[in-house]
Amino acid sequence: MTKATRIGLLGTGPWATRTHAPALAAHPGVDFSGVWGRRPDAAAGLAAEFGTRAYEDVDALFAASDAVAVALPPDVQAPFAVRAAAAGCHLLLDKPVATSVAGAREVALAAEKSGVASVVFCTLRFAAGTAPWIEEQAAAGGWYLARAHWLGALFSPGSTSAYAASPWRREKGALWDVGPHVLSVLLPVLGDVTQVVAAAGPDDTRQLALRHAGGAASSAALSLSVPVAAADAGITLYGDRGQVAMPRWDDAVGSFAAAVDALLAAARTGVPHGCDARFGLRMTEILAEAEGQTGA
Repeated sequence: MTKATRIGLLGTGPWATRTHAPALAAHPGVDFSGVWGRRPDAAAGLAAEFGTRAYEDVDALFAASDAVAVALPPDVQAPFAVRAAAAGCHLLLDKPVATSVAGAREVALAAEKSGVASVVFCTLRFAAGTAPWIEEQAAAGGWYLARAHWLGALFSPGSTSAYAASPWRREKGALWDVGPHVLSVLLPVLGDVTQVVAAAGPDDTRQLALRHAGGAASSAALSLSVPVAAADAGITLYGDRGQVAMPRWDDAVGSFAAAVDALLAAARTGVPHGCDARFGLRMTEILAEAEGQTGA
C-alpha cells in the first residue's frame, strides 16, 4: 500500500455525504480515489463537492482503489463488499454488514479468502468519548450485568432526521439499525452472547435479554419510534466497581476518521481489528436470532 492509501466510496445518501466523504477528503493518509453510487447524478455531484472522480463502473473504482468505504443499505452493501474484496480492496463497512446471516458470512469469508483487512464502522467503537471507555471496561472485567437503551425518534411525529426516508430502516427497524451499536459495546465488555430472548414492543421497539459467555447478563431496549422528548441512548454496567455509565459521544466525522485509521493499521500490520467483518457476522447472527423470535 502506498503512503496515501487510495480509498473509494460506495454510496451517495445522507450518511455518505455527511460523514464518509468529508472524513475521507480531509484524512491526511488518504487519497480519496472516487465515488460510485446507484444514482450516477448524485455520485457526480458528491465527487465534484469533494474534489474527486465519479465512477459509473464500480469495478473501475475497485481497480483504482486500495480500499473502499461502503455507505449502502446492508443487503446492498454485502454483495458489493464481496466483489471489492475479490478485487483486493480492504473493506470499511457500515453496520450491519448484512441483515441475513448468509450475506454477512459471505462478506467475512470473502475478506479472509482475499486476505484484505476489514473494519465495521460501529460509531461507539471509534468515537473519542466512548472507544477508550470500552477498552477500559473490557480490561477491568468483574461485570455482573448491563442495561442498555437506544431510543430514537426517527419515525416519530416532529422528527426532522434525513434518515427517516431510509427504506431499509423503515423495513428492518431499530433492531437492525441501532442494535449493532449496543452489541458493539456489550460483546467486547461482557463476552460473546450464549442466549438470546427477544420481545416486541410498540411500533419497531424491541427488548432483548442476553446471556454472555462470562456469566453476565444484559438487557437492551431498542426503538426508532419513541416521542421526540423521550429520545435517549446509554449503557450502564454493574459489577465489582459499582455502576459505571458510558460517556456521551458526538462527532460522526471524527469517529469515521478513527475507523479509517483502524483500517489502515490492520492493512499495514495484518493484525485483524476487533470490530472486523467476522465480528460483524457475529452481530448479524445475534440480531437474526432475535428477529426470528419477534417476527421482525
